Amino acid sequence: MADKSPTEDKSPTSDAPFNAITQLQEAGLGSMMGMGTAWAEAISDMSAEVAHFVAERIKEDVKTQHQILHCQNVADLQHIQAQFIQKAMDQYQAETGKLVEMGTKAFAPKKN
Repeated sequence: MADKSPTEDKSPTSDAPFNAITQLQEAGLGSMMGMGTAWAEAISDMSAEVAHFVAERIKEDVKTQHQILHCQNVADLQHIQAQFIQKAMDQYQAETGKLVEMGTKAFAPKKN
């Protein structure tokens, strides 16, 4: 019986990560090695931006609940709710713009 070398005895699970990377490259993502530190930092910055935005929105929710608890009539309630909705829409629109800009910069080809 012939001896098998350790490199010849590969199970399907041992090279699965490499196969996945190869499949992604073949699908058009190209070499993932070029992504590097700058890409990871950009993703981290975007995550921090989203976390900050969510924290600010929660503060706004609490502020609005406080105003609702202290309103005296239905007209005040409607005004508070309308302001809340308008501010939320404005903030979500602005945040979407920021994230699109950050994403565009993160994935733009780097000039050397």
